[in-house]
Amino acid sequence: MPQASSVVVLDFETTGLSPNLGDRAIEIGAVKLVDGEIVDSFQQLMNPGFRVSSFIESYTGITNNMLRTAPSCDEVMAAFSEFIADENLIAHNASFDKRFLDAELERINCSYSGEFACSLLVARRLIPDAPSHKLGELVRYKNIENNGVFHRALADAQMTAHLWLRMVEDLERAGIVKPSFEFMQTVSKTAKGKLNLLLARSRV
Repeated sequence: MPQASSVVVLDFETTGLSPNLGDRAIEIGAVKLVDGEIVDSFQQLMNPGFRVSSFIESYTGITNNMLRTAPSCDEVMAAFSEFIADENLIAHNASFDKRFLDAELERINCSYSGEFACSLLVARRLIPDAPSHKLGELVRYKNIENNGVFHRALADAQMTAHLWLRMVEDLERAGIVKPSFEFMQTVSKTAKGKLNLLLARSRV
């Protein structure tokens, strides 16, 4: 059974909230974890074929000038498809990143066989006392080292990876040895009131 500590953690920066409204990816960042160690990373700006808004420029720090010379989304996503191979995938607020991953890969007739888990949903269950479950707040709450960069894809993917591994470690300390990827998915879907029962049943 695939381990929770061997996954690809990814993050997109985009022109807006939904590919269904014509929004496109403008940056992808990802790290590959094997047995809890970052063994590889992927980062690339990509040109969506149109100008991005001044809001997105200020929010991400990614300017139209930077994107002008970037490779096309199609070119970048073809390379990224090879990077993720058949690994399982993690993202913070995964439904957002999955929508863009699916939409961008569909454009180039690529697919992937791994499954998604959401670090935000897992954190809601395992870190219920955090002031909020935004990535930056959780990083601060768990004292995870970071370089202070937010809303850039690779930095966010790295922080998400460290947060994910911290949650895996917390489970191991609670007696759940080498939690599987599937177990983390189950945690994310378990009602708050039933979490302790799930954890009790899963201890060695």
